[in-house]
Amino acid sequence: MIMQPSIKIFDTTLRDGEQAPGFGMNTQEKLRIAAQLELLGVDVIEAGFPICSLGDFEAVSAVAEQTQNAVVAGLARTRDSDIESAGKAVKGAKKSRIHTFIATSDIHMEHKLRMSREEVIKEAVRGVTHAKSWCEDVEFSAEDATRSDESFLIEVFQAAVEAGATVINVPDTVGYAVPWEFGTLIGKIKQNLPNHVTISVHCHNDLGLAVANSLMAVQNGATQVECTINGVGERAGNAALEEIAMAIYTRQSEFSSHTNLNHKEIFPASQLLSQITGQSVQLNKAVVGGNAFAHEAGIHQHGVINNPLTYEIMTPESVGKNGNNIVLGKHSGRKALDHRLRELGFDFTKDELNKVYEGFIQLADNKKVIEDSDLIHISTNGVTELGDEFVQRTMQQFLNK
Repeated sequence: MIMQPSIKIFDTTLRDGEQAPGFGMNTQEKLRIAAQLELLGVDVIEAGFPICSLGDFEAVSAVAEQTQNAVVAGLARTRDSDIESAGKAVKGAKKSRIHTFIATSDIHMEHKLRMSREEVIKEAVRGVTHAKSWCEDVEFSAEDATRSDESFLIEVFQAAVEAGATVINVPDTVGYAVPWEFGTLIGKIKQNLPNHVTISVHCHNDLGLAVANSLMAVQNGATQVECTINGVGERAGNAALEEIAMAIYTRQSEFSSHTNLNHKEIFPASQLLSQITGQSVQLNKAVVGGNAFAHEAGIHQHGVINNPLTYEIMTPESVGKNGNNIVLGKHSGRKALDHRLRELGFDFTKDELNKVYEGFIQLADNKKVIEDSDLIHISTNGVTELGDEFVQRTMQQFLNK
């Protein structure tokens, strides 16, 4: 049996995710997230940017000391002070990494770095060499890679590998790439680097393509994906870990690869991050949103009640959520209503159900979601008082609340 290649999951919730407005975390909160990431089974935890503050340095150090299985990475520019701070912060980890970077696009080199291409290559080599003196595992990123000259980008990566980089990261820093373009770029980079080098991608979601770009990169040779829980991150966020993981898992025949994640810890991780940051997940968010496994349309409800696979390509249990959610509203049918009524202990004849359904639909036209208490009220009062008079009176009671 041929072993499928493993795609490493590099989680940057504690670093890039924390940079989103309103998502700052203290050391204890970071430790809680890191513990959940260990349960989830991520391969790398990027714990922070140690040079940016004493608090971040201490948090990275604490995560490094606590973590048992994952690699713990600290981010650093190619500056000596950054690298030394990162090296000191992750030294307590069982497996540590320094992740150093410099921009390679013309717009960044001219307006931010004020450096020539030759100077950038020299600085990249110097930074990787210095990081290597602190840590054997060194990742090098070319910031704004997708707006960089392709030949120059490959030249920088080759120089970084020669200096000792073990991982080469290709960031779509501003979410500029489109999938086919990004996939081609990853393929060319892979062709020009030694096979032992891990090719990583870090995609932002400015055009809503972060997950698509990441998956296309996997198809073209990337073996590490950098992502965050709930897709949090700067501006429109990062590639969402849960979407990447479940896409690879659900469509294994297309990807011919796997991750090492415990998928049942995905939803708990999402909930924990929301609880700690106070930032809820949008209802229609894939995999972990409140509506991800919810059904209101009667046709869908009928199918899901008979067999969830009719309208669910993965089970809620597969990501650690307890069951799907049949939402009763004006689009629901008799099948869903009867199913929920039976769960509540009611067993109506066909005629009784039809009459309760009439009241249910009239109520649903005036109320977005029907609660169990509504069903109990209609059903309890309606069993012996079925008829239009009951329906109208019950409706009036609700509308007068």
